[in-house]
Amino acid sequence: MYILSEPYVSDFLRDTILVTGAPVLDTPMARKVFEGLDHELLADDEFAALARRRGTRVYSNSENAIDWIMEHLADTDLPSRIRLFKDKVAFRELVRPLFPDYVFCEVAVADMDAVDVSDLPFPFVIKPAVGFFSVGVHVVESADAWPATVQRIRDEVARSAEFYPAAVLGLDRFIIEQAIEGEEFAVDAYFDENGEPVIVDIMGHIFAGADDVSDRVYYTSGDLIARLREPFVAFLAQVGELAGLRDFPVHAELRVNDAGDIVPIEINPMRFGGWCATDMAHYAFGINPYLTYLDDQRPEWDRILVDRRGTACGLVVADFAGDIDRSAIESVDYEAFQARFSAPLDMRRVDYSRFPVFAFLFAQVPAHDFSELKSVLHADLSGYLHMS
Repeated sequence: MYILSEPYVSDFLRDTILVTGAPVLDTPMARKVFEGLDHELLADDEFAALARRRGTRVYSNSENAIDWIMEHLADTDLPSRIRLFKDKVAFRELVRPLFPDYVFCEVAVADMDAVDVSDLPFPFVIKPAVGFFSVGVHVVESADAWPATVQRIRDEVARSAEFYPAAVLGLDRFIIEQAIEGEEFAVDAYFDENGEPVIVDIMGHIFAGADDVSDRVYYTSGDLIARLREPFVAFLAQVGELAGLRDFPVHAELRVNDAGDIVPIEINPMRFGGWCATDMAHYAFGINPYLTYLDDQRPEWDRILVDRRGTACGLVVADFAGDIDRSAIESVDYEAFQARFSAPLDMRRVDYSRFPVFAFLFAQVPAHDFSELKSVLHADLSGYLHMS
């Protein structure tokens, strides 16, 4: 069963639903996606009744669906599970037994000016207690940098309020936590009916530098899956046991340090990679992530890794500065942007008049040469915008 919400539904997800005939909640986004197509949408009561059936799995493409779940499935265990992960303070409390020495605290936006950060471990990270898409996330290197960071946060949350509802982007509460060292990875996984985690995809997150917190570039490869699948399954099993997870999809952001220790940045509930990032599993490994979860499939990783040996795929989120006047954008040179890559696989255009993103691009890249992806990290992609 699917709940489709803003900001984006890919054609791949739409076509998956059409082929399978899966139930879909009647939402404004669903009506837009299936306009002119033969697919019935279910009213609130009918969808909720189906969702309550034992063993039924619900997938939301966006955390914008949280409000609906909280209201219409309040008598199920979904709301309590969502809160554990959506609220980053609650999540840190959940995993405290695994990381008893981890430093974090909660702060209200209104109280930020009065916070004495001198006693905190530098560098530290501040981000919304309820947040999405790296909005309001900052690395603070010193006490001197704190006042300017507070001002930037206030400016960002004011701009972002128009993109996401309050349940997705919390504007009043933030969490301060110690910086986590190591490589960063995004993991799409689900917990089966017995609470066992099943890995759907693992993506490495590439950054432009130590203070970069953007979501611009990701990659995956057979070597990456082979190296990290078993350790990540073992870690997620610990988290799942603490939270009592069953029939539940997650998008986990994890770091792995030089010693091999796994520390979670956050775990997002009810979905895989945001917007259409989870479709990377299809291009890289021939996996349909939506069917993997909803049909209780387990990727045949041993076979897949043999078939895809020596291959890698990248995902580029073509974003631009949030303070650019989107109403002044007349067009985007999509052809020139795609031409940056020697082996593009697909490019999904985004409504740049509504969001500071104009495309998601998937590309095949050499397994040991990520120069094309890394070049995008430092690029000013606003150069592809034609302004009035």
